[in-house]
Amino acid sequence: AGGGGGGGGGIPMEKTVRVATWNIAAINNNPFEYWITSDDPKYAALMEGVQEFLNNPGTNDATVSEIITPERLQQLRSYMQALNWKGIDEAMLRFETDYKNRRIISEFLKDGEFGTKRLVSMPDRVTNTINLPNGGMAYRPTVINCYLDGFESLDEWWGKWTRFMFRDKIRSPTGEKSAAELLLPINRSKYPALTPEEEAMNLPLQTLVVAIFDGILVYMMNHLAADNWHHLRSDICTNLNRKKIPRTIEILKNSYINSDIIFIQEASSAFADQARTDSEIGAKFHVATPDKLNKKRDQNSLILLNLKAFHKHTIQEFTALITYALSKQEKKPPVSKGDVFAITVKDVYNRDFALVSFHGDTNGLATIPVTTAVHQVVTSMAPQPRLIFGLDANTHEFEGGFKKQGVASYHQAIEGWGMRSCWGKSPNFANYTTFNARTYLQPQLNKAVKASEKHVKGDRNPKDFILFYQQDFQESGTTKDNTGNRHYIENMVFPTLEFPSDHAVLSSELTLLQQ
Repeated sequence: AGGGGGGGGGIPMEKTVRVATWNIAAINNNPFEYWITSDDPKYAALMEGVQEFLNNPGTNDATVSEIITPERLQQLRSYMQALNWKGIDEAMLRFETDYKNRRIISEFLKDGEFGTKRLVSMPDRVTNTINLPNGGMAYRPTVINCYLDGFESLDEWWGKWTRFMFRDKIRSPTGEKSAAELLLPINRSKYPALTPEEEAMNLPLQTLVVAIFDGILVYMMNHLAADNWHHLRSDICTNLNRKKIPRTIEILKNSYINSDIIFIQEASSAFADQARTDSEIGAKFHVATPDKLNKKRDQNSLILLNLKAFHKHTIQEFTALITYALSKQEKKPPVSKGDVFAITVKDVYNRDFALVSFHGDTNGLATIPVTTAVHQVVTSMAPQPRLIFGLDANTHEFEGGFKKQGVASYHQAIEGWGMRSCWGKSPNFANYTTFNARTYLQPQLNKAVKASEKHVKGDRNPKDFILFYQQDFQESGTTKDNTGNRHYIENMVFPTLEFPSDHAVLSSELTLLQQ
């Protein structure tokens, strides 16, 4: 296969393949969910202020009835009655006898039961950021998304919130509906912490709980930084959400345009479309996508092929063979549609390649099963093609038993199959390709990490790999990049405002060992 010649000429070279892999990571709706690296001192001041407010609220620990006043509660009741929901009286009674007098931080936000019962995270997931048929977005009026306006007072927020949830109509596949009508029932069968009574009233109950949650966040942000929290949010949203795809493509153009193969994970269909139509990427690469894109989750593995190195008309997808091999395994691994994408293709020297792009589950538990399936399928092909496998393995520095896939045991497994990785024969298992940590400004406070503990409790792990068989290639230098400039800054949390993913880009030169 090729190897882009220096200076962008991209002259195919007979003996080297230049490979990159990058989990570009799906857009996160909450711009404040993870600590980011920002040059603006106001960002650190705000996020550390939130941390302090939640850990030591003192006199700021108001009651829930100061957020949802009797007047607001009555309005909420009327809106819900108009939807003919069951369990409204019971939800209102729960408010009066339980929630109303709770302290907003110590007794409401810090009550872990709301998390185990999904009473905040479920309605938040459905209504936080709604994709519209015209490509636009509808945002719930809350602190934790890219809603375009700020909220100068609780009154202003409440007016916008009730209008969005109950009065505005949103176009959906099943017609025009209010955001409240899109909410999904929470089932005890899936979340057994929910009581039978809560299951019976769960649409009004989750609406009430998410209203309290959103109101508390507005109260807190206006207390901490009324003048600038919304401006900080706008900056993050612009760089990490609205400009995410253009910036991702810009990094590929500026730093990886001379690759022969670029493996991409967690790409949206919008990314694939924009990459194809980009004047440079679209002209230089064939953007190969699965026949069956996962449009619902909108996270797919893709492969970009340098058109000077490969004959695109020879591409044949074999993802289904890997899926079949997985189905024959004893235990069903957590693999979703779109996670694996596999093709065979001939290069300009008529040599056969098998190329696989894969995104692992959060704990890496699917990584060994998928790699096993890839090994079984590729070694059964005749003649056997040269395998190059770019993946976000989601492996962890420390072994986690049955709960998390450790990197050392994964490395041992691939060696057993005659493979090796771009990190060489004796890799450094502390060679991290991710470093992120959740802030206190998100619904799952049990997962929040203090600013001072990011290095200890953050997700800092060696997750990304390029694999191949030892008989086919020898790696000659691998770089990782969390800046977009083929440079990695150790001990820096990312994404940053310039680098929009929470995974580093890996790039490696592979020397062919046999003709």
